Amino acid sequence: MILYNVTIILDNEIQIEWLNWMQKKQIPELMETGYFVSNRLLKILDSPNEGVTYCVQFVAESIEKLNDFKQKHGQFLEANTPTEFNNKLVIFPTAMEFIDNQ
Repeated sequence: MILYNVTIILDNEIQIEWLNWMQKKQIPELMETGYFVSNRLLKILDSPNEGVTYCVQFVAESIEKLNDFKQKHGQFLEANTPTEFNNKLVIFPTAMEFIDNQ
């Protein structure tokens, strides 16, 4: 299993609107692509960054599935982010492999 972790650092002023958009639109649209088996949304409590930091995590069954997603939908998060959030957030995607599934 592969974890696709997307860390988003955003300005405090857009936090509520961004969170609403992420939960009601973006996560459901990403799950509808069929590349992921589950997801979760987390807020980082001790982030050293200014603003607020969230992680959106998606689980893919294999690295091949994740690579296929990235090839076909490469900049999905960035491309579908509403323009009112422009210059108010930074996105960092990371892929990780599960070592222990306990």
